Parts: sequence; structure tokens; C-alpha cells
Amino acid sequence: MSNVVETVKQVVKPILDEHSFYLFDVEFVKEKGGWYLRVYIDKPGGVTIDDCVVVSDELSEKLDALDPDPIPQAYFLEVSSPGAERPLRNEEELKQAIGEYINVSLYKNLNGSKSFEGTLTAVDDDQLIMENDKWGKNPTLKVPRDLVAKARLAIKF
Repeated sequence: MSNVVETVKQVVKPILDEHSFYLFDVEFVKEKGGWYLRVYIDKPGGVTIDDCVVVSDELSEKLDALDPDPIPQAYFLEVSSPGAERPLRNEEELKQAIGEYINVSLYKNLNGSKSFEGTLTAVDDDQLIMENDKWGKNPTLKVPRDLVAKARLAIKF
């Protein structure tokens, strides 16, 4: 099904470029007896429901016009934001998150914990640097990159 994902990426790119959105991810998966084509979009400041509707309508029209049909089986098209607590999957996304509040899960304990939340202040090849005023006398934490299992944006409470 990777050919479906690649085709959808090619078809959706001009639509996203026209509206100044960017593609976060595309999934084509079978769940609960049905196929789902999920397209995750984003833009600085986040996307709205209206943004998702615009992309969904335009993408649906373009996919329906393709011959031969790249997705011959019935499917549900879902266009959405990757979410307020989206994963930070690669170097580029980590660097874009500098200044954002994030959650980092670790493979093993660091300072007695395997999970930290704070503002990401810097990223380099060796470490993530985070700050959180709740950490007392040492509000800055240097997290070695090789300990990071997952990183995601987080909502600060």
C-alpha cells in the first residue's frame, strides 16, 4: 500500500502549497473492516477545521479524477492536524520545536526519571537542552540524544 501513500503525497502537495500548508504524514490503513486514508496537514499557528475541509474537498476531487484509480477499494478520507501533542520524529521537527514546551521519554533514567517536560531551548548532535522553572536550582537539563526514546510537543498546565 506504499504506492497509495506515495500517490497521495504527489497529488496533495500542490494543494498544500497553494494554501501554504505542509504535509505532516499520510497513512493508508485497514481498521475495523474498513480502509482509511489519513492525511495530516499543518501550518504555522496550526490548522483549523475549515483548513481540513478545504484540503479534503480538493484532494477528494483530484483523487476521483485519476484514471486508473490509485485506490480501487472503498475508503474513508480523513484530513486533520497531527495534534497539539504531535510527535517530533526527526531532526528538522526537533529544531522547529525550539522554544516550544515538549515531553521527552527516555530509554533509561536520567536524574531519577525517564520522562521530562520543559521548554526546548537548543538541539545539537549530542543533546537536547530543556528548561523548566519547576526543576528548582537547576532549571536547565541536558538530555543526551542516545537516551531519547520519544519526543513530542506537550501542553503546559
